[in-house]
Amino acid sequence: MNIGELINMNNWNCESRVDNGPGPYVANVGCMAVNNVHFRHTLWTGCNAQMTLMSIPVCSDIGAEIHPDTDQIIRIEQGMAMVMMGDCQERMDMQTRAGRGDTVFVPAGIWHNIVNTGRMPLKLSTIYAPPHHPAGTIHATKADAE
Repeated sequence: MNIGELINMNNWNCESRVDNGPGPYVANVGCMAVNNVHFRHTLWTGCNAQMTLMSIPVCSDIGAEIHPDTDQIIRIEQGMAMVMMGDCQERMDMQTRAGRGDTVFVPAGIWHNIVNTGRMPLKLSTIYAPPHHPAGTIHATKADAE
């Protein structure tokens, strides 16, 4: 399959209804993230990495979490956030504001949380390496994810 066939196959659709992995895939991730309405939606799951989309409501957060064996890269596609990271859940000393176009790099074993501080849903795209969620995972709300 050549790149032209991939582009035609995907039609640059800004909505994803299924996990499109593990085969080759081309997508406008920023557009898809902005249009995503789910708290978490796996977009693509491969053998060594995974991309998910997230929508965080106003005044909500992803929840303090740690991934002992998984690096995570989070890109803010829309909105404003407070990013917190640290060695323990009770003391996330690294805190900074971030917005559209900013990227957060979370090494395995680091506690982190991202809080929506804006006036609209915070839209994120996230890469996990290795994959962190089962392929096809869709959590409509944060409560569903917990």
